[in-house]
Amino acid sequence: MTIFTLHSQDIVEGQLKDKRFSFNSFGHDGDNVSPQLSWENAPEGTKSFAITCFDPDAPTESGFWHWQVINIPASTTSIEQDASGKLAAGLEMRNDYGFNGYGGACPPEGHGMHRYQFTVWALPVEKLEVPDDASCALVSFMLNATALGKSTITPTYVR
Repeated sequence: MTIFTLHSQDIVEGQLKDKRFSFNSFGHDGDNVSPQLSWENAPEGTKSFAITCFDPDAPTESGFWHWQVINIPASTTSIEQDASGKLAAGLEMRNDYGFNGYGGACPPEGHGMHRYQFTVWALPVEKLEVPDDASCALVSFMLNATALGKSTITPTYVR
């Protein structure tokens, strides 16, 4: 049995992310570069992929969504570093910073270590049916309700 697996040249499970993948606002001076991601062994019946980045440690009642990309064609098995805003296919949704695309790590100073869950989702539909201005919560609900499988890498970051 093959296992649906996410890999990255830029982020490592349980390891600190480089500052270039952090946000460049709110008093932080990162480069806001999205990491390289690649995946293999998608479940049978996969017709599209989605990518998300979520911080469950954010000081909110609902975590913090840093990135959501839906409707990535099933023929795609990787995205390059700094692909956000330049993707040939797929739809980048509005993140919790309030813009469409990748928003890097930016935990409050002194708040401690945060985890950033980068997940690739295998979906049985070519297009996830959500409004273009859908909330992160709605997209997450639809992903969890329809996914054939998912794979996650969880790097960390602290200020």
